[in-house]
Amino acid sequence: MSGLPDELWRQIIEFGIRSSNFSYKDLCCISICCRRLHRLSNEHSFWSHFLSSDFPPSPQQQQHQQNPNPNNYTSTAKSTYKIRFEKEREKKVAAHRRAVLRKESEIMERERKIRDIEYRLCQESDKMRDTANELSNLHKVRQASVALNVWQPEVVRGRQKQLVEQCVVSFESRVHSLEMELKLCKQQIVGFNKAHRDEKRRLEKAKEELASMKYHPLQDYRSTSCGQNEYNKKKKFKRSVKFPEKQGDTSLPGIREELVD
Repeated sequence: MSGLPDELWRQIIEFGIRSSNFSYKDLCCISICCRRLHRLSNEHSFWSHFLSSDFPPSPQQQQHQQNPNPNNYTSTAKSTYKIRFEKEREKKVAAHRRAVLRKESEIMERERKIRDIEYRLCQESDKMRDTANELSNLHKVRQASVALNVWQPEVVRGRQKQLVEQCVVSFESRVHSLEMELKLCKQQIVGFNKAHRDEKRRLEKAKEELASMKYHPLQDYRSTSCGQNEYNKKKKFKRSVKFPEKQGDTSLPGIREELVD
């Protein structure tokens, strides 16, 4: 490497940049190999190519663009690329943060919908139970009205007559109304159950998408490795601690010496 002149290395790097997928990351990687490559990697021609390809200037920027001074020509292209790169990274981070917040808001909204569906399902179930009880009572009234036509003891007959007199609405119309209401309640419950399952499925999908958006391999690895290190430290500490022997054990040196004295 030391036998090749700077001009040849410059041409090699320039050829790699212009003819292959040689990115700014690759240029940063070779810059840490040796001092010569570190010096050559700072040249303006390389970074100006990355600047024009990665961050193409707008027409307004092209009109106001001026040629920099040759003395600071090298530092200008790289520093400009660094500034643009930092701004672009901040934009991406902000966009990712907004996407995460939108997904969290979506999850909260779906959880609210699930709670609302569960509340309405509970109300509809109570309504269906009350309707079924009232319909059962009407059937008892019908049986009592039929039983009035048959001879029975006066006590039983009086109780059945009282039960029939309490029904002030037409029996047939009320039974028909309750049967229709019971059928409607069952349909509503079926619809609420289906909506509940669909919202649950959408909620699980949104949670998986949020977990995927928040996933960071380095952070997850650090948290896992830190937890494992803490576990190993506690395990080593337990092994290193010498607990006192049971009472009456004279195997310790101090106790043995006291007994001898």
